Amino acid sequence: MIDKFHEECGVLGVYNHSEAANLAYLGLYALQHRGQEGAGICSSDGKQLHLEKGMGLVADIFTERRLQKLHGHMAVGHNRYSTAGSSALKNVQPILVNYSLGSLTIAHNGNLINASEIRKELEEEGAIFQSNSDSEVIVHLIAHAKSGDLHERIVEAVKRISGAFSLILMTEREMIVVRDPYGFRPLSIGEHDGAWIISSETCAFDLVGAQYVRDVEPGEILIINENGLQSLTFSNAQRQTHCIFEFIYFSRPDSNIFGNLSVNEIRKDLGRELARNYGVEADLVIPVPDSGVPAALGYAEASGIPFDFGLVRNHYVGRTFIEPRQTIRHFGVKIKLNPVRKLLEGRRVVVVDDSIVRGTTSKKIVKMLKESGGAKEVHMRISSPPTIAPCYYGIDTPSKRELIASNHSIEEIKKYITADSMAYLNTENLLSVVPNPDDYCTACFDNQYPLRFPLQQLNQMSLF
Repeated sequence: MIDKFHEECGVLGVYNHSEAANLAYLGLYALQHRGQEGAGICSSDGKQLHLEKGMGLVADIFTERRLQKLHGHMAVGHNRYSTAGSSALKNVQPILVNYSLGSLTIAHNGNLINASEIRKELEEEGAIFQSNSDSEVIVHLIAHAKSGDLHERIVEAVKRISGAFSLILMTEREMIVVRDPYGFRPLSIGEHDGAWIISSETCAFDLVGAQYVRDVEPGEILIINENGLQSLTFSNAQRQTHCIFEFIYFSRPDSNIFGNLSVNEIRKDLGRELARNYGVEADLVIPVPDSGVPAALGYAEASGIPFDFGLVRNHYVGRTFIEPRQTIRHFGVKIKLNPVRKLLEGRRVVVVDDSIVRGTTSKKIVKMLKESGGAKEVHMRISSPPTIAPCYYGIDTPSKRELIASNHSIEEIKKYITADSMAYLNTENLLSVVPNPDDYCTACFDNQYPLRFPLQQLNQMSLF
């Protein structure tokens, strides 16, 4: 398995389109990188909500027959990677419920840091949960709210939750979009032939032919119905804390996020910063594909060292495969990456990657480049700072004791992965490439979490 952080989730909404479910399907296909465990689409024909979901990839779940069951001009879609809650069909979203005001479906990208606390309180009041996903807490808060109409109930509910949340909710007749006050996760609004499209990333707009309009603002509730778009502000945070890892790794390079900034250009700038601050004499710059490609291009441009693909990725590896036991060294990496020996042999190589988690894959890559590829020297360059702390805002990161940089110096990491030299960007380098650098969360690099955690979670975190 490639040693990377796992994506959070992807959400997508379509309002006022005759093929809403088909557009949602295509949008989820574009957002597949944000979650591969399961996916779902819920549609509305104005009278009833229709739900189809399953485990696995979007293209495998949504056959033509299943899509035909999703009638209507509205649809909400979700790609899941479990950051809270186990990997099981019961936790796949959208969640669909019936309550006192009718039917409601919800799709959530992010992670609530006070979900356990609220869930315990709701269970003591008699609430029965169908899943162990933190997203279901939001549904129960809406159902239990003291306010009158749905909009007031949503405001009451989202004022109680804390953490990262980009939400798309839908009733039979309208769609409601919510983004947390800190703006942790990207969420954008697009328009397509009179239809409104909401997406975690703009790459989904490109696939369905939509035009970017603007971001959903942090702390905004957007109500979309027959009267058009209505915007409400439910909270104003003292600062924004966009996840910097969206630029480093998670978002697709062809997306624009956090104020329509190009992910590809930011990643190239990170590579340029690497070359300017941590350059080394070498003959070739190669990326760890695919996520390391833009930064490697930037490094090559700034350093003047030629760029090439010295590692070739096999894009057709499935989620599972039969692994020969102890017969092929580093099989898990070799089946996905293979060195180009004629390109590498006898040369000094700079390898650019976006991050290192446990270090196991980097170690195997360095050995493979030297042993199978014949590289004379291998210099590892990472386009982000050392990751020393887990994320609690919607990214599935290992515990602190599993993060190699939290327990080892850069020199120790260099020796472990057997590189000839090793360098990371520092946080100052990283933030120099984005406008308004104070608007980003860098907790995974500096252990400075922007939101206070409930006492119960602090006790759990102390174990790690």
